[in-house]
Amino acid sequence: MLKELRIRNFAIIEVLEITFSNGLTVLSGETGAGKSIIINALNLLLGHRATGKYIRTGAKTAEVEGFFEINDHPQIKKIMDINGLDSSNGLLIRRIISRKDRHKIFINDRQSTIQLLSQLTSSLVNISGQHAHQRLLNEDEHLLILDQFGKLMPLRIKVYDLYHQLIPLIEQLKKLQKQQARQAEHIELMRFQAKEITEADIQPKEDEKLENEQIRLQHAETIYQKVNQSIEQLYDSDGAIVEILSKVQKDVEQASSMDKSLSDTCERIQEANALIDDITSELRQYLEGIKIDDQRLQIVEDRIYLLSGLKRKYGGSIESIEAHLKNIYKELDNQETIEEKIVEAEKNVSQVYKQLKETIYILSEKRKNCAGNLSHAVEKELHQLKMNQTRFQVKITHKNNDNHTDEFLTDGHYVFTETGIDRSHFMIAPNVGEEMKPLASIASGGELSRIVLALKAILSGTESVSTVVFDEVDSGIGGGVAEMVGQKMVALSNHHQIICITHLPQIAKYGQHHFRIEKHVNSGRTHTTISPIDHKERINEIARMLGGEIITEKTIEHAREMIGSTSV
Repeated sequence: MLKELRIRNFAIIEVLEITFSNGLTVLSGETGAGKSIIINALNLLLGHRATGKYIRTGAKTAEVEGFFEINDHPQIKKIMDINGLDSSNGLLIRRIISRKDRHKIFINDRQSTIQLLSQLTSSLVNISGQHAHQRLLNEDEHLLILDQFGKLMPLRIKVYDLYHQLIPLIEQLKKLQKQQARQAEHIELMRFQAKEITEADIQPKEDEKLENEQIRLQHAETIYQKVNQSIEQLYDSDGAIVEILSKVQKDVEQASSMDKSLSDTCERIQEANALIDDITSELRQYLEGIKIDDQRLQIVEDRIYLLSGLKRKYGGSIESIEAHLKNIYKELDNQETIEEKIVEAEKNVSQVYKQLKETIYILSEKRKNCAGNLSHAVEKELHQLKMNQTRFQVKITHKNNDNHTDEFLTDGHYVFTETGIDRSHFMIAPNVGEEMKPLASIASGGELSRIVLALKAILSGTESVSTVVFDEVDSGIGGGVAEMVGQKMVALSNHHQIICITHLPQIAKYGQHHFRIEKHVNSGRTHTTISPIDHKERINEIARMLGGEIITEKTIEHAREMIGSTSV
């Protein structure tokens, strides 16, 4: 509940303080006195956009402050506690407006954000004025009203939560599917390359070995001749090296028997002779392996050609081919991971979609059941507000699937939205014999005012807001209708704190608390003031509202009778 409102240097208000109470509070005053300024100030406390144009001429800043009791708002207390704000003494909101648009928001004397302010005040105050009339012409508002009336908000919130849980899951699934589609051709290439490399069965250093074998096979005849000649020169021919070395060995041995200093030399000659034997043996063995094999040469050359092609494609070496194959396997493993993720994403989407669909249809069925009840309730309230012949209907339709909707946001028949599959339309026939038409097409200003009030009365037990402000509720009405509007506000004040700005005495007379807003000019400056008025002043104010500036004894008496006739 709003307890205190303080305004400083705001428009034509220099300093203004109001203390509010329970029940029905009436604010009245002459046109232009500043009643709309009060509404603008309240809107700032609720998170509306601030602008430097609100600052009073000559001042550097404007300030609006409001104090709210929140004992009946555990959810607001919870939000405050979560954000580290002490909620034990209520909620104090202060907004400071700067000409340089460096505005500040304070909640319980701690600087805060517009987001937190809006979150805290959304269920505190409802201002019903020209904007409320415009909202009533918006069919999205009709569905919200139906849900509030039917106490379907928990189901509506569940649908909202499931819908917004489903959307990112769908986006994630589509992202994975697009990623998979983009990679499909690339993956096919990777699989081909992996098959090509693995079927080649490449061995480490194989290219070097094959190139050596190729040279050997290409020159096998020459190699055979050269090695054979070497064997002959070392061992087989007359005057071979081994023969000469054996003679040398014999001569040195004889000399060594006469001079022991030649013993080491003699041993080395013996070793050389043995080495030649070994070399000759190795060459003979090698010679046995030398064959002129054109078939083998062709096989080797074909293999070299294959490996050369693979090396050109995959980095220039056997090692680079092996590294490329490892990278392929890594990419293929990642692709398998994407496929697993897609399966998991499809599972998650399917689960939430199923929950959303079930909840949507439960909500839709309950809305159908509530629509008739709301229609009858509104008609009853409107009849009490002098719209005796008016017929009112809550019509429910659905948005049909147009084949352009995401497959997970439809059941094939209707489109799923964050509010379900339903659309609600308020239909009205103000006069007998007329057909039902959409509210926006035929309702007058006075009719809209009464419909707003009727809906407020119907929803009074379901709305969580503690304070309702009526601005322009008397638009387009007067006389007996205004009388009924005043009585309806008294009834509403049993459930909410009601603040009503009015120019009609038939409404103002029902005020349990009455403030007069006045405009004065002092020292060349305009000032707006607001003051609580006592019983005598209230009679005078009602008389002014009845007869204008000239107040006669008759209007005074009429005002006295009007106030006395109320049962407040």
